[in-house]
Amino acid sequence: MANKSLKDELEEAEFELDEIAMQLADMLGAALHFAGVKEKSIPDAVDAYLKGLDEIFDNDEDVAEMGYEEVIQVINSLKTTHKHLFK
Repeated sequence: MANKSLKDELEEAEFELDEIAMQLADMLGAALHFAGVKEKSIPDAVDAYLKGLDEIFDNDEDVAEMGYEEVIQVINSLKTTHKHLFK
């Protein structure tokens, strides 16, 4: 296996990235759940969250280095701008 082709390594890395992306999406859904989003509204809240990133951070390059404080900031913003998604 030490002679894996570059293509095989790339495919494996892409698969791992997809798995991580799915785990992050699940974690965001859980965070939104515990923030009080209605269960049926979680997909809409995820979309609103992603749009909120751009609005709040104005496409700032530092968004890639977000910590939990920035996540909380976006969720708190959603509680104001998208009240209908919350219980």
